[in-house]
Amino acid sequence: MEILIALGISVAINAVFFAFAALLRTDKVTDLSYSLSFVTLALVLLFRGGHFTPLHVVSAALICVWGIRLGAYLFSRILKTGVDHRFDDMRDHPLRFARFWVLQAVTVWVVMLPAIRLFALPGSDGLTAVSIAGIALWAIGFAVEVASDAQKSAFKKAPVNRDRFISTGLWRNSRHPNYFGESLLWWGLFVAMAPVFSGWDFLAAVGPVFLTLLLLFVSGVPLLEKSADKKYGAEPAYQEYKRRTSIFLPLPRRK
Repeated sequence: MEILIALGISVAINAVFFAFAALLRTDKVTDLSYSLSFVTLALVLLFRGGHFTPLHVVSAALICVWGIRLGAYLFSRILKTGVDHRFDDMRDHPLRFARFWVLQAVTVWVVMLPAIRLFALPGSDGLTAVSIAGIALWAIGFAVEVASDAQKSAFKKAPVNRDRFISTGLWRNSRHPNYFGESLLWWGLFVAMAPVFSGWDFLAAVGPVFLTLLLLFVSGVPLLEKSADKKYGAEPAYQEYKRRTSIFLPLPRRK
């Protein structure tokens, strides 16, 4: 029942934002709706479940902190750029545009599966060592994502870096450290919640698995790699950067 309720909430939130975006033909609320869907689901399911153990409260808080931070960052960015070129071939085609929003609603729901299951279970009164380790993983992933976004924003603001690619800071050892951080923090949440799970509950691991695969092979890394190749592919320095730098995991640069 909780799974279906969560799906309904996610679809409803994205339907409202889709109607607004389609009516005004704007890209400005797309990423905002994605983040707010997580925050809304976390709070609604927490209070609906009525379990307020440290693990439940901390898990909801971590999801909200991540969602609010990411939503604010992406919303401020789109206000500056004015357009998201991912939707250039969708904006004037409502059915095609709607398909994106449906996929976004389903994505939120799938990624949230561990939290959906957690909030339906009573849990225990304290945090186990495993839960604390999971929270630490979340903190590392969150820090990596925030630092990566901050470094890239600062790099792009400098006039001297106009039309250049970033290869410093966390971007020196990973071509997509922000995506690595996001994947890590969701795996951390799953680890933190795992002590409460038993049996079939562990199928909720589909959430972080799905997100990681999505970032690696569908809507994350592939799109940005294609865009970067188009912009910088003819530059020997960029080819050298690609050859020496891990695509996802932060690793020492290849010789």
